[in-house]
Amino acid sequence: MNIYVGNIPYKSSEDDLGNLFAEFGDVTSVKIIQDKFTGRSKGFGFVEMSDDTGQAAIDALDGFEHMGRNLRVSKANPREEKN
Repeated sequence: MNIYVGNIPYKSSEDDLGNLFAEFGDVTSVKIIQDKFTGRSKGFGFVEMSDDTGQAAIDALDGFEHMGRNLRVSKANPREEKN
């Protein structure tokens, strides 16, 4: 399951996010999206987990305060192809 995570604190690392989600099961990958020019976090990212543990993580972490910001967590929508 691919999980969208929004409102990520700018000082949070992929390791921080991965550790948070690992409390609910095995994390396959973590990616915080960064600005390609500045290299700074854009404040959102994606976490991949198995379907059963992913839903538990979404339910528990949506609205959860992490480093002073309330995370927005939901199932990620598939990317649309650009023409």
